[in-house]
Amino acid sequence: MTQAPPRLEVQNLVRSFGGQAVVDDVSFAVPAGQVACLLGPSGCGKSTTLRIVAGVDMQDSGKIFVDGRLVCDTVFRVPPERRNIGMMFQDFALFPHLSVAENVAFGLGGGAKANRGRVGDLLERVRMSRHMDSYPHALSGGEQQRVALARALAPNPRILLMDEPFSGLDERLRDGIRDETLALLKEEGTAVLLVTHEPHEAMRMADQILLMRHGRIVQRGAPYNLYNAPVDGEAAAFFSDVNVLTGTVRGALTDTPFGDFLTPGVPDGTPVDIVIRPQHLRIDFDRSGKGPAPTPEHGTAAHGVVQRARFLGRESLVEFRMDHDGSVLRATVPAVFLPDPGTPMWLMLRRDRAFVFPRRGT
Repeated sequence: MTQAPPRLEVQNLVRSFGGQAVVDDVSFAVPAGQVACLLGPSGCGKSTTLRIVAGVDMQDSGKIFVDGRLVCDTVFRVPPERRNIGMMFQDFALFPHLSVAENVAFGLGGGAKANRGRVGDLLERVRMSRHMDSYPHALSGGEQQRVALARALAPNPRILLMDEPFSGLDERLRDGIRDETLALLKEEGTAVLLVTHEPHEAMRMADQILLMRHGRIVQRGAPYNLYNAPVDGEAAAFFSDVNVLTGTVRGALTDTPFGDFLTPGVPDGTPVDIVIRPQHLRIDFDRSGKGPAPTPEHGTAAHGVVQRARFLGRESLVEFRMDHDGSVLRATVPAVFLPDPGTPMWLMLRRDRAFVFPRRGT
């Protein structure tokens, strides 16, 4: 049985400005019904990639396919309006002089009356039926986002491109709106290419994350894999706060406050970074001032004193200055945990939760 081609496939895309490659040999595929996320900091090339797929910018080299059919290379180019690709923008781009129903019907041709069934169905599914005759200025940000989604899906696009679509929403609304949007997109079976700089958004929405840096995809995969097996320290730090212990390899070992770390395969004299997420450090009181180190399962302990503790709502963040080398490490603890500055404590680490990387530039 022949396997269906990806809904969207991008091959070896390159785009340069002023001799500088902004998109540098980017390739990926998005199957029908899945969400792929181009994730990275501002200026990494993700929005330029999106514009090329949409057809509003032109690549210097590379090819774009929709359902296995070529839509663009450096010679052949299907116009944007004939690619069956929808767009959702950061500012929603609703027409202020059109009602909600007229905005949704805009891409269908024939007006809201001729397309009453499709418009009504979509507005029902985004819970905006009662606002059918309202105008955009009378809607909240979340309501405008729902209308923009319905308008983008009205023509039944095979692919939907979303450029930072939730960044203008109040933080309290975002998670709910994202979940509603994702559920509707899955129902429609639309292939989605989402651009964002927010790791939380990518983790919440994407089946596949494409982590970009300096115009290139540096790592790709399911959210779980990128979080738990980052390709380097910078990738690890993009998804959460991290502690970084520095050291130099001597005899396949690196000295740290937690003892020697095994660094097999790394040549002697190589500087390395050992990256630890704050939630992977566990705290134990030292009731005797500096008694014997605890012996946690699968890990080791290091001694330090509390510098500062802050309550962040869902968790507490505690900073320690380590006895071993004066380095400062941060640990997070669920709920309220606010020890006084100067309190002696042990930090325990599971070594299988730490990442070891040769230091960049060495």
